[in-house]
Amino acid sequence: MKKLVLAAALTAAASTAFAGGYSEPVVEPIVVVEEAQGSSSGIMLPLLLLVLVGAAAASS
Repeated sequence: MKKLVLAAALTAAASTAFAGGYSEPVVEPIVVVEEAQGSSSGIMLPLLLLVLVGAAAASS
């Protein structure tokens, strides 16, 4: 009798565990944002300003 009650309890517990059915877990992709590499434009602006100042000084 104890085995029958235990079997019924385990069956009830197992059936409620799967009541919603199985659905695959949703895995969202990882988004990686990569900064742009520093190009020569970071050096070009000061050089351009130096050339303009030099040209202005030479013309005065």
